[in-house]
Amino acid sequence: MDLFSQMTKDEIKRKAPLADRMRPRNLDEFYGQNKAVGPGSVLRALILNDRVPSMILYGPPGSGKTTLASIIANLTQAKFITLSAVTSGVADIRSAIQNSKEELTLNQRRTILFIDEVHRFNKAQQDALLPHVEDGTISLIGATTENPMFSVNKALLSRCRIVELVSLSNEDIKKILQNALLDPERGLGEFKVDLEDGFLEQLIILTSGDARQALNTLELAVLAAPREKERVQLTKQILEDIIQKPLLNYTQGGDEHYDVISAFIKSVRGSDPDAAIYYLARMLYAGEDPLFIARRLIILASEDIGLADPFALTMAVSAAEAINRIGLPEGRIPLSEATIYLSLAPKSNSAYLAIDKALSYVEKNPNPNVPRHLRDGSRGGKEALGFGVGYLYPHDYPGHFIKQNYLPTEVKENFFKPGELDQLPGNTQEKNR
Repeated sequence: MDLFSQMTKDEIKRKAPLADRMRPRNLDEFYGQNKAVGPGSVLRALILNDRVPSMILYGPPGSGKTTLASIIANLTQAKFITLSAVTSGVADIRSAIQNSKEELTLNQRRTILFIDEVHRFNKAQQDALLPHVEDGTISLIGATTENPMFSVNKALLSRCRIVELVSLSNEDIKKILQNALLDPERGLGEFKVDLEDGFLEQLIILTSGDARQALNTLELAVLAAPREKERVQLTKQILEDIIQKPLLNYTQGGDEHYDVISAFIKSVRGSDPDAAIYYLARMLYAGEDPLFIARRLIILASEDIGLADPFALTMAVSAAEAINRIGLPEGRIPLSEATIYLSLAPKSNSAYLAIDKALSYVEKNPNPNVPRHLRDGSRGGKEALGFGVGYLYPHDYPGHFIKQNYLPTEVKENFFKPGELDQLPGNTQEKNR
C-alpha cells in the first residue's frame, strides 16, 4: 500500500497547490467576468437555472475558461464530459456522443460536453459534433484562445453563443490573493501574515497578472518567510528571492508610474523612437496594463500628430484592438509597431488647438443663432418662416463647392489654423478662407 492510498481525498486536496485549492466553486467566487456572468447577466441566469446553452468560451490564457466550465460542472444536474482537443480524436467524440445518447435514453439526463482548446479540432472533428449539438443530444462548451470567428466552423458557431472572457485586472487578482490569505480551509488563513506595504501589488507585477502563478508564488512566500512571534513576515525581498527577478520601483498609482508614462508620451511627441521603446519596455516589464498604454497612444495620435498623418490614429486604434484580442506577450509587438510609427510620424496639434479654441469661445458665447438658411425647415411647416431658404446645395455646383456663410453672423473667429505639415484634402481649406 503506497502513501497516497492511505490518504483521504481531503488530505490529497490539501496538498495540492494553492491555485488549485482556491479554484472558484461558484459564480460568486469567479472574479473579473461581470460582463459575461456577473449579476443580472443572461448567462448567469441560465447557468443557475441549469439551462446551459451550447457556447464557445473565448479569451486569453488565465481568463478563467476552464474554471467557468468547472463551476458549471459543479452546478449542473447534467452529465458532464470533458475532452481535450490536444489528445482527443473523432473516436473519442463518437464515444462521448454514444454515452450522451444512452444517458438521455436510460436516465432522461442530458449531457454537457466540454472541449478544451476546441480550435485545435480540424473541420472533420468539428463536423462530427454538429448534428448532435443541433438535435440537443449534447450541450457543447468549447474553450479557445483563438478568435472563434476564424477557428470554429461557421455552421457549428451559428449554434453556439460566443462568450468572451477578458484578462483579469490587477484589482481582481488582488482580491483573489486577499481571499487566499483569509481562507482557513482552502487557503492560507491558518497563518498569521504581516504584509510589507505594496507586497501584493509587487507580486501581481512580478507574476505578469497571472492569478495562478501569483497564488502559487504567494504560498511559497508564506512557507519560506521568516517568523517573528508566530507571525509570518512577507517582504518584497522574499519575492525577489523566490522569483529571481529584480524588483522595479514601479507601482500603479505611484510617482514612478506617472513619471514613466509621461516620459514615454514626451518621447513619442519628440520623435525619438529609441527613447519611446525604452520606456515602453520598462512599463511592460513592470506589468503596466497594455491597454492603458494603447489608450494614451490613441490620444497622442490625435493631439500631437493629427492632420500631419491622419493614419496615425488608425494605427493607434488598431494596436489597442490587437492587444484586446491577443493579450500579452504577443500584444507587445503591435504596441511596439504603433509606438515606432507614431514616433516617426510628422507632428501637428492643429486639430487639438481648433477644438479647444472653439470650446472656449462657446463657453463664453453659448447661444448665437444658427443662420436661417442652415436651419431645418422640414419639420412643422418651418420652411414658411424662412428656415432652410437660400441654402446652396454644394453638389449642384462645379467641384461640389459653393462659397456661402456657415457661421452665425456674430462669430468672427477662425478656429482652425492649419499646421505647416497638415495633409489637407484638395484645396477645400483655401476655398473656405
